[in-house]
Amino acid sequence: MCFDRATLAYGDRVVWSELSMTVPQGEFLAVLGPNGSGKTSLLRALLGLAPLASGSLDVLGGPPRRGNPDIGYVPQHAGFDREVPFRGRDLVALGIDGHRWGFGRLSRADRARVESALEDVAAGPYADAPIGRLSGGEQQRLRIAQALVGNPRLLLCDEPLASLDMRYQQEITELIGGWSRDKGGTVVFVTHDVNPVLGYADRVVFVVNGRWATGSTDEVLTSETMSGLYDAPVEVLRVRGRIVVVGEASGAGFDIDEPHHFPEPTGVHHL
Repeated sequence: MCFDRATLAYGDRVVWSELSMTVPQGEFLAVLGPNGSGKTSLLRALLGLAPLASGSLDVLGGPPRRGNPDIGYVPQHAGFDREVPFRGRDLVALGIDGHRWGFGRLSRADRARVESALEDVAAGPYADAPIGRLSGGEQQRLRIAQALVGNPRLLLCDEPLASLDMRYQQEITELIGGWSRDKGGTVVFVTHDVNPVLGYADRVVFVVNGRWATGSTDEVLTSETMSGLYDAPVEVLRVRGRIVVVGEASGAGFDIDEPHHFPEPTGVHHL
């Protein structure tokens, strides 16, 4: 996967500009930044849903295209209605036949793939339960199984830890990081909080205000680099194995609408 001087814009608004980075097969890339900075738009570009304004993007040896079967996608967590007549295994099966109108009849081989995907995420015990009655963490496990049932080479994850408690955040991160390690798959993992993925991320890219920086966590998450991205004083600290960002009241550009992730400029954030 390679971005070469890639610029994404919506009308006159430039989301990020001149982005250049190569992500080798098997790498775990964490995508960081405040709300509205272009993290999800980066995934949309990889999915062929957001054409570049300029530059180029190579995805798995070719231009991005919609419906690429070599790409799995884990969306942001959103709960299901408790009364929806939909089982966990039905959600996973959509990873095979979701392009069809309605539910198709799965072949024996396809049913075996669904069972294998459920086993991989340890979701077998609740595979036949109504999906709306499951916990957020259980639902997210099923979404991961749905993304992996097609044996992708690239897994795109859009805030998969949002709204999950610490226990489920750890479990979901271990599932995705373990898949990348064991299968040699590439992961692009959008998150507000890098701390849960510190043990898995080979590299990060931070996007904000149309600017970006990429490298290891130690290279990007520094006071100097972050201050440059925000064009304001920002201090990055390491506290008990966690990364903490402190922004000053002079306008570090933090999104005050996301107090749990990027606080008001006078706050402290565990990044």
